Amino acid sequence: MRTIERDVVIVGAGATGLTAATELTRAGVSVIVLEARDRIGGRLWTDSIDGQMFEIGGQWVSPDQTALIQTLDELGLETYARYREGDSVYVSSDGQVSRYTGDIFPTGEATKAEITRLISLLDVLVAETDLEAPWNHPRATEYDRISYLTWLESQSDNREAIDNIALYVADAMLTKPAHSFSLLQAMLMAASAGSFSNLVNADFILDKRVIGGLQQVPILLAKELGDDVVHLSQPVRQIRWSATGATVTSDNITVQAKHVIVAVPPNLYDRINYVPALPRLRQQMQQHSSLGLVIKVHATYETPFWRDAGLSGTAFSPYQLVHEAYDNTNYGDDRGTLVGFVSGEKADELLALTPRERQHRILESFAVYYGTEALTPAVYYESDWASEEWTRGAYAASFDLGGLTRYGAMQLEPVGPIQFGSSDLASEGYQHVDGAIRVGRRLASTIIRKDES
Repeated sequence: MRTIERDVVIVGAGATGLTAATELTRAGVSVIVLEARDRIGGRLWTDSIDGQMFEIGGQWVSPDQTALIQTLDELGLETYARYREGDSVYVSSDGQVSRYTGDIFPTGEATKAEITRLISLLDVLVAETDLEAPWNHPRATEYDRISYLTWLESQSDNREAIDNIALYVADAMLTKPAHSFSLLQAMLMAASAGSFSNLVNADFILDKRVIGGLQQVPILLAKELGDDVVHLSQPVRQIRWSATGATVTSDNITVQAKHVIVAVPPNLYDRINYVPALPRLRQQMQQHSSLGLVIKVHATYETPFWRDAGLSGTAFSPYQLVHEAYDNTNYGDDRGTLVGFVSGEKADELLALTPRERQHRILESFAVYYGTEALTPAVYYESDWASEEWTRGAYAASFDLGGLTRYGAMQLEPVGPIQFGSSDLASEGYQHVDGAIRVGRRLASTIIRKDES
C-alpha cells in the first residue's frame, strides 16, 4: 500500500473529474485521480464490437454546449453532422406508420394542435425556472409534489398528445416513467436545454458527433495529466475526513490531501465508507435520488438501406418498444448504423428476457420503422449501463416526488473538505458532457479560491 500526499484527490476519471484535475494542475495545485474502472471516461466509452466502432456511452454535441465545444477545440477534435436528410418515421397508438418532416409528429390535426399547445405551455414554465436554483420557483413546492404525468393529464384529455409530450422527458431524457418524477424535475430538465422547444428538436439536441468518438475528450485530458496523476483500477473504499483534510484509501493507494472531489454519479456515493459518516440529511438525500434505466441498441448493416428509401433514420413512438432511433453511421463508414433506445418500464420487461429474445424483440421494433431489412444486422450490440459495476443506471440522477425542493440545494454543498459533482449535478448541460465539464470547472475554481483566501 503506497501512501501519497497531494493537495487534491479526485475520485473518478470521467469528464468531470478530469476537467477538475486539468484546471487544478494548470493553477499549480497537485492532484491525483483514482478511478475504479480499468479505463478512462466514466459514462463515455467508445469501443470496437466485432470490428465495428460503437459509442457505447454519450456521444452527441449540440450548439448550446459551449463548454464542450470549447474543450473539443482545445483538444483538436473535429465533429460531423448527424445524417438527417429525408423523412422521419412516427408510429401512432393504433400502429399506423407515417413519414413526416419537422418536429411535430404526424398525428391528427387536433392532437397536433394539442402537442403544440402543451409545448408552448411548458416553454412558459421553463422560462420561469432558475437553472441554478429551480427550488426557488414561486410554486416549486407545488410543482415538486405532482408527477409530470399527473400534471399533463390535468392539462389535457388528449391521450396521444400526453404520451408524446411525456416521451421527451420521461423516455428520452430521465429514462423513468413519467409518473415517478415531478413536474419541477421535468422543468429543470427542459431548462437545461434552453427551452422545452429545444428539447423536442432532435436536430438541435442531437446535432453532431465527434470523429473517432466522444470518449477521446477524457482520454486526451488524462493523457495530458500523465500516468503519475491518473490511476486506474483503484476503487476508493474509504474517505476519512476532518475539517483540515482527508485520507482517501483505494485498494493499493492511500492519499493524504487537503481537498477531495467525489466526481461520480450520486447513486455511487454510498459505495464509499466515510469516517465519520456523512450527515444524516446527506444520507437521506442519496436515498431519494436515482438513475433511470435504458438499453442503448446499436445495429450495423452492410449499407444504410433506409437512406435509399428516403428516410433520415430518425424515428419516434411512445407506443413502440424502441421509443426513438437515429442514423448513427460513423464518419467515413460505408456501412450504415442505427441506434435506438428502450427505457423505463419497457427496459424492465426486456431485461427479464434472454439475450436472444431481447434482440428479436428490439429488431422487430426497428423493422416497424425501417422495414424487414432491419431484422438482419451484420453487427448488433446492447449498451446496458445498469449492469456496469461503476455506473448502475442511465444518463442522470433525478429525485423522486418532492426530492428536488427538499434536497436540491444540499447536493451542491461540500461536506468538510469533500465536494461532490458530476453531470448529474449540473444546471446548464444537466446530464450531458457539457454539464460535466462545467461542474468540473466549478469544483476546481472553488478549491483554487479557497486556497488563495
